[in-house]
Amino acid sequence: MTRLALTRDILADLIAYPTISTDSNLAMIDYMAAYLTELGARVDVYQDETGTKANMFATLGPDRDGGLVLSGHSDVVPVADQDWTTDPFTLDERDGKLFGRGACDMKGFIAATLAMAPVYAKMDLKRPIHFSFTHDEETGCLGASAMIPELIKRGYKPAMAVIGEPTEMRVIEGHKGCCEYTTTFHGLAGHGSSPDLGVNAAEYAVRFITRLMELREDMKSRTPDNSRFEPPWTTMNIGGIRGGVAHNVIVSKAEVDWEFRPVQKSDFDYMKSSIASYVDTMLLPAMRAVHPDARIDTQTIGEVDGLEPMDENAIKDLVMELTGANAADVVPFGTEAGLFQSMSLSAIVCGPGSIAQAHKADEYVALDQLEACLNMLDGLGQKMT
Repeated sequence: MTRLALTRDILADLIAYPTISTDSNLAMIDYMAAYLTELGARVDVYQDETGTKANMFATLGPDRDGGLVLSGHSDVVPVADQDWTTDPFTLDERDGKLFGRGACDMKGFIAATLAMAPVYAKMDLKRPIHFSFTHDEETGCLGASAMIPELIKRGYKPAMAVIGEPTEMRVIEGHKGCCEYTTTFHGLAGHGSSPDLGVNAAEYAVRFITRLMELREDMKSRTPDNSRFEPPWTTMNIGGIRGGVAHNVIVSKAEVDWEFRPVQKSDFDYMKSSIASYVDTMLLPAMRAVHPDARIDTQTIGEVDGLEPMDENAIKDLVMELTGANAADVVPFGTEAGLFQSMSLSAIVCGPGSIAQAHKADEYVALDQLEACLNMLDGLGQKMT
């Protein structure tokens, strides 16, 4: 069987696991763990607190520092309310494309790494090749955020990492961070005819959003001179607003979903400190002047580091050599790459498929993209011998 045919078969198996972020990924993790264990890999599975999700970290080759991490996330986005032509959890091949939920984001890359694993297992590796497969990337990189500290605690010190998000096999050396939050306002209900006797949580949510929008404008003036992102500044988005039960009832509880994507750490610090100061000095005193038990709670959904372009990046140079790329790019979307970079290793994002296909109905990865990925992975294996 050719390596492309094996990749296709493995991808069919992976797509059949409906690993939507709200659901368990354990069956898929067990499948991959068994597959790599059979090849002689050293496999560790890390379950989350619920026992329904897990990360997996596996190693082929010598037990030593250095080497390469091949990273992918197991979870996929929902298919509800999407108009799929075929069953999203059954691989469908037509016109040189493989269709299914997660085909490009990012089970195609995972399938390619697993198809190369038997090849790696037969190589005389001088440096280890690690496989990192995580849960809940789509909901704030929760899996990788939990696994990276565990790897550090256990003494893993890889030198390089390739995060195989869909880039059409372009080499990506930088991306913005991604910070997601839900802020909840707890006020005091009452009759709409007596607004001064209640604390309208919706009104304070609006004031909070207005301040966020002011900070969004501030970010434009903080744009780094050398920013290569589009847009080049830190962005902010309001993702949802909820609250209220009737036209004539003062809203006692309101929620705001919001996120921002910093291009530099100073923007992260500025945004967090500015909005916290506004809450503490302006909103809360006004709410508690009427109702002492009023409060504002912010839940951190995820705070994911950006991938910072580095002047010296060994894996960038290596993959550019293998793929023939003459430049590395940056992208606005976030990945787990910044978390791996925090381990003091060199990291890039490079994988098969297009981000334009991700999260949509009839998601697909092209066979020629998988072939290009396999060629890169083969070259990387050779460099580890």
